[in-house]
Amino acid sequence: MGRSGGEQGDGGHTDGAHADGGGEEPAAGVTRRRALWIGGGSVVAAGAAAFAARDELARWWWRLPGNDKPRTAGEVDFRGARWVAASPANYRRADRPADYPIDRVVIHVVQGSFATALRVFQDPDHEAGAHYVVRKDGNLAQMVRELDVAFHSGNRGYNERSIGIEHEGFVDRPESFTAAMYASSARLTAAICRRYGFPADREHIIGHVEVPGTDHTDPGPHWDWDRYLRLVRAELRRAARATEGPPARKGQPGPG
Repeated sequence: MGRSGGEQGDGGHTDGAHADGGGEEPAAGVTRRRALWIGGGSVVAAGAAAFAARDELARWWWRLPGNDKPRTAGEVDFRGARWVAASPANYRRADRPADYPIDRVVIHVVQGSFATALRVFQDPDHEAGAHYVVRKDGNLAQMVRELDVAFHSGNRGYNERSIGIEHEGFVDRPESFTAAMYASSARLTAAICRRYGFPADREHIIGHVEVPGTDHTDPGPHWDWDRYLRLVRAELRRAARATEGPPARKGQPGPG
C-alpha cells in the first residue's frame, strides 16, 4: 500500500526560446530578418504556451466543484466487483482519462487480509487507498472509481496515470497467491487494458516496487509475473473473439 506523500505538491518549469541570425539592413542593432525570426519564434512560443495552458485548463476544469461527471452511488467499473467506498481522504476526485490519461496498472500486496485492506482504506487517517482489492478466493471489491486518483503508489504522477490493485496476502508467503486470485485479478487487469487501450506487458503492468521513489517491495518475489501476464493476455484474446463473433460456416459469408 502506498501513502499519499507523492500527492503533496506539484512541480513545473518554464521553457524559453531564442533565435539568432545575420542578415541585411541593420536597424538599431536588429536586422529585419532577425526581427521577423524573433517575431515568428514568439508566435510559435505563444502558440505552444496557449496549447499548454489549454491542456492545463482542461485538467483543472474537472477539479472545480460541480464539474464532475455524474456518479451513481454503488456503481462499479468492473462487473463482478462489489462497491466498498474508501474514505475521501484516501483519493482525489478527478475525471480520468479526460484530465489524466491512464496507461498503467500497479500491482500491490496488502501485507494482511482482505478485511484489513478494506478497513484501512476506509480510515481517513491512513492516507492511502487503492481502486480494487482482490481476495484469495477471487472476490473483488472496488473502493475508488477508476476516474478518480487513488493514493496507492506514493508517486503523484503514477497515481494520476494508473489504477492500483491490492491483493490479500503477504510478500514472503507464496501460498498467498492462489489460482482463483490470479484468475480474478487477470480478468480485471485485462478489462482495464481494453478500456484504456494500453498493452498487457511489463511496461504497463508493474509492481509497486517498480514505481519511482517507492520504498515498498510488493508484490514480492513469489508473485508469478509470467503466469499473470499469460492469464491477462488469454483474457484479452477471449474478449476479442467474443467481440468478433463466431467464425462463418463453410460456404457462408462472414459478418459484415
